[in-house]
Amino acid sequence: MAVAPTAKGWVPFGEYRTWYRVTGVLGGALPAVVVVHGGPGSTHDYLLGLSDLARHGFPVVHYDQLGSGGSTRLPDAGAEFWTPELFADELDNLVYRLGIEDNYVLYGQSWGGLVVARHAAARPDGLRGLVIANSPASYELWRSEMDVLRAQLPPGVDEGLRAHEAAGTTGSQEYFDLMRVFYDRHVCRVLPWPADYLASFMEMADDNTVYSVMNGPSEFTVTGTLNNYSVIDRLEDIEVPTLLISGAHDEATPATVQPYHDHIHDVRWEILPESSHVPHLEEPERFHEVLLGFLRDVHPLPAESEVASHG
Repeated sequence: MAVAPTAKGWVPFGEYRTWYRVTGVLGGALPAVVVVHGGPGSTHDYLLGLSDLARHGFPVVHYDQLGSGGSTRLPDAGAEFWTPELFADELDNLVYRLGIEDNYVLYGQSWGGLVVARHAAARPDGLRGLVIANSPASYELWRSEMDVLRAQLPPGVDEGLRAHEAAGTTGSQEYFDLMRVFYDRHVCRVLPWPADYLASFMEMADDNTVYSVMNGPSEFTVTGTLNNYSVIDRLEDIEVPTLLISGAHDEATPATVQPYHDHIHDVRWEILPESSHVPHLEEPERFHEVLLGFLRDVHPLPAESEVASHG
């Protein structure tokens, strides 16, 4: 369950603005955990459960990336505007504007994992740790693994999906219904979908500018500008302790995550057995145990009396 925020607002980002939400108190001894959502073009909502870390003394920062949620919307911006560099710059700006650049941890989920890996590879002095959750290191690997997963769907599902993709009718109800077969296996296995996840999904359905340009019509159809994007060549430069999280049924299959494990020097990998792409919603107790264990290694937790004072 999400913990009530202590602050909300916007930071300027050039001529635009980035919406953020803080849970807990920034500037203490423990590093702030900055949560970077997926999509591209999703919102922070489906990751609100991470605000529970504030109960343990870790302040948490959620934000909506440019083009989504409470941040500046740019429905008329062309494909050349929506680049990985844009979102890397936005994250740099947020950390600086919030004054946490000397002591923070990054948590990147799905697309957010590539954003935080790129940030970490620049070796910022104040970065204390990195969590890459349910994230491919390369969209070329992702596209290849999508074909593997699609071939394992029930008879007729993939054929129906491909017929709509060829006909350009991916906005139809039938395509959505077929798409849900994949999503219920490999994206979120909790049915009905949790409210936080549904909130982000509906936000994207309402305005899918960023997702459609950079990704495409669905999770398993990457036809946008990210189709060949990769951070593999940057991973050797990451020096902070790194936790990889994925689900046994994840659309981010082990093959897509493996480069992180192969190239990051100080890395551990936890695969949650009952989860797919959102283990923080599918196995929340085990997920929080793993995440807190990692944060405890990065920075020891304060005494219980101090934790209570932050609650």
